[in-house]
Amino acid sequence: MNLRARRKQKPARRGMFILPSLFTAGNIALGYYAITQSLQGSALAPHHFDYAALAIGAAIPFDALDGRIARMTNTTSDFGRELDSMADVITFGVAPSILAYTWGFRMLPMAMDPILREKLIRVGALVCFLYLICGACRLARFNISSDAKPKNPGRPDRKYFVGMPIPAAAGAIAAIVHFFGGTPVFNGWVAATWMLMVGLIGFLMVSTWRFWSGKEINLANRHPFQILVLIGATVSIVTLFSQVLLFVITLGYMFSGIFARAAYSWTLRRRRSHSEKFSPDPSTKQV
Repeated sequence: MNLRARRKQKPARRGMFILPSLFTAGNIALGYYAITQSLQGSALAPHHFDYAALAIGAAIPFDALDGRIARMTNTTSDFGRELDSMADVITFGVAPSILAYTWGFRMLPMAMDPILREKLIRVGALVCFLYLICGACRLARFNISSDAKPKNPGRPDRKYFVGMPIPAAAGAIAAIVHFFGGTPVFNGWVAATWMLMVGLIGFLMVSTWRFWSGKEINLANRHPFQILVLIGATVSIVTLFSQVLLFVITLGYMFSGIFARAAYSWTLRRRRSHSEKFSPDPSTKQV
């Protein structure tokens, strides 16, 4: 038996590798910090909500790097994959759902109609819980799918996620909170709009629509020195104008999946209409 055949039969490694696990642990730590800050937030201390949003946003690079570092250093394992999934549930599922509830519904003023306020809080809590369930289902589907294909396929040279990935969904919630500087929602109509937004984000996660994955970008290959300068400049600009830029980037990514699905449906209907228009009518056929 040759060496390649023996490697194929070798069982998956189950131990923990320190380097990728450190990034996963950092992911969990930021999620825990976001939860504690969300619970401390109030109308008098809105900065806690902003800190929670920033912590969720900061966890996204940790989640992106742990898997890539494991693959680049050949330290992938079953333990690492399971730990990464648990971390995503905490940081991008539980933490954003608590932030969405405490920021968008819990701070509604007592002066408003008490019945309306109570209904908004209850329905808002339910919608935030559904977001969490959708995120967990999205992770479970991703873990069991080997080569999932979206219902609206895109360019063959690009790789796509099936449904909005949970880090992007959490980033959308965090970016909106950060855009308003953590100032909680005080208006019933705004709370209702926020409810629809959270529900939409949850739906996009369990949808079968395509979202660009960026997996064709290979950081292991050599790149010109100018790329490093461009990355540094981009990070600096985003840091300086984080409220506006993160809001635009995350919502742009979210609506890109919606627009891609709408464009595919429109193109499909147009092709069907064109084929029906130019196809011969069976009733006109001669015997």
